[in-house]
Amino acid sequence: MHSRTRTTIGVRHILAAAVLAGATAGAVAQVSATRTPGTPGLKEFFEAAWARQPEALALQNRREAAQAQRRAAESWTPEPPALGVSYKSDRLTGNDGARELEVGVAVPLWLPGERSSSGALAEAEAAALESRSQAARMRLAAKIREVWWAWQRAGVEVNIARGQLDSARRLAADVSRRAKAGELARADQHQADGAVAAAEAGLAQAEAGAMVALQQLKALSGSAIGTAPAMTVASEPEPSSGEGATHPEITELQDRANAAERAAALAATQSRANPELALATTRDRGISGEAYGQTVRLAILIPFGGGPRHDSRVASALADAAEAKAQLALDRVRLESERGAAVARVEAARVQLAAAERRATLARETRGFFEKSFRLGETDLPTRLRIEAEAAEAERQAARSRIDLAAAISSWRQTLGLLPL
Repeated sequence: MHSRTRTTIGVRHILAAAVLAGATAGAVAQVSATRTPGTPGLKEFFEAAWARQPEALALQNRREAAQAQRRAAESWTPEPPALGVSYKSDRLTGNDGARELEVGVAVPLWLPGERSSSGALAEAEAAALESRSQAARMRLAAKIREVWWAWQRAGVEVNIARGQLDSARRLAADVSRRAKAGELARADQHQADGAVAAAEAGLAQAEAGAMVALQQLKALSGSAIGTAPAMTVASEPEPSSGEGATHPEITELQDRANAAERAAALAATQSRANPELALATTRDRGISGEAYGQTVRLAILIPFGGGPRHDSRVASALADAAEAKAQLALDRVRLESERGAAVARVEAARVQLAAAERRATLARETRGFFEKSFRLGETDLPTRLRIEAEAAEAERQAARSRIDLAAAISSWRQTLGLLPL
């Protein structure tokens, strides 16, 4: 009884390890393969996600607003001219026939330096709009990359768990057949069924993790995709030395600081309200029967300036510029640190992958040697089980290492400001 139980347990472990090794080897091949044409990839999911973002939906309208601001700065007056019409009569009082009609135009005038400052601010804000859009795309790319590679890792775990379940079911069927034939005990059948239950639980857990990652990806992209990652995964190319010279987040802060400085310069010129030039003509008479007289009036209105309102606008614009410059300095240091860390992670992942592949190759060769010696009776069962378990774990680690390297390269590209490919 004891010998049969031990033999059954050994057979179960051998079969499970062999199938697990096959499943993980398949996972390694899947990750290293190129994505099949027509299958949505990282870039497609990113573009779908960007098309749904509020920044993307409002971008065209904001561009039109920036163009309108440019045209306003190029106009001859800061505000459109105003037409004034007034009419006076004594009809409701003495009704002596007194009448007066005045028609005039009031034209606002630019303050000294205001027009050029307005044009510079319009250009700066248009540039800031584009850089803000690019920075928003990069922030979205970071989220997409994170959930994408989490989904790919979950897919590898599902494939491995599915292979373990298939192995356990085949083992249970074989044990059941041999138990009915009297070769194995009923306790062996219970152990095989327990292995199936454990494999089912492991698969359910792996599928739950994949579903969570899938829902996160769908929430960002809104794309209709399957419940499991594609059978082939293409990694992003490694960045070249000339790529990613200026990160979009740095450009955004530079443009924001520039726009704030232009706003401060404009606020400094707007020390008072715009003066107005008025031209009016009047046609009137003093009493009924008199001939109408015609007069022309030319006037200029110059408001008083200065005061706390002007000081507040200038101080607020200068504060915005100072804040943007300070944030720019902080982000430069942060991004430089992130780039260095990303390069280190890529190098470490590359070394780990090379070691994992070398270990997997040696483990496969060793397993072949011990398979032959076990069939010839030269190796005992515990040694064979240990070799199979080592080979399965080596294949599994190689599959994970490929995903880790691809994710590390993707993170490196993110720190350089490169969009998904």
